[in-house]
Amino acid sequence: MPPSPEHRARQRPDTLTRVAVTGRFQPFHVDHLALVVDALSRAEQVLIGITNPDVRSLQPAPESDHRHLPAANPFTWLERLVFIEAALEHHGVARSRYTITPFPLDAPETWSAYVPAGTPQLVRIFSDWEREKSRRLAAGDYPVIELQGDPLHRVSASDIRAAMARRDGTWRELVPAGTRARLEAIGDDELCRRCAATPRNGDQG
Repeated sequence: MPPSPEHRARQRPDTLTRVAVTGRFQPFHVDHLALVVDALSRAEQVLIGITNPDVRSLQPAPESDHRHLPAANPFTWLERLVFIEAALEHHGVARSRYTITPFPLDAPETWSAYVPAGTPQLVRIFSDWEREKSRRLAAGDYPVIELQGDPLHRVSASDIRAAMARRDGTWRELVPAGTRARLEAIGDDELCRRCAATPRNGDQG
């Protein structure tokens, strides 16, 4: 049986006190879980920042032209919080190891109210959008730990939402078990309605 995230964090000699991971998590999928588990191996406490917390006030980004669209943001902040908690509970992560907070990526003047300035931010790079996100975080006084992602094997939240929109159950393989149960509770009809017209730009969020 593989060691738990808590065990790995205790064994790592250079463990940080705190590290942050941010994303839209629309929805929270297996690559998101892998990034959080990586963060747990690096720090005693992980801050999980949900970006675009208020889906009513979304701003377009040139590097990712769909991120502000309603169909790309079908789940509320509270729903995403529940998805993350369910995934981590099923994965065996103690609730004391992480905190979930809003992180309005388009309002850098508010960031320190949610994630203290100077907190290292873990970012997996797949595209120009993640590079831009990394640049913004560094400009906001957050040290950035960049991990190189593999674009050919990434899990795409856009593809998950598109599958939901066409009632294709393959999305179930791409989300953690705990998250899957919460999504199934919403129901296929409602998932289809919310995710209709999702653009397929291969986003991570």
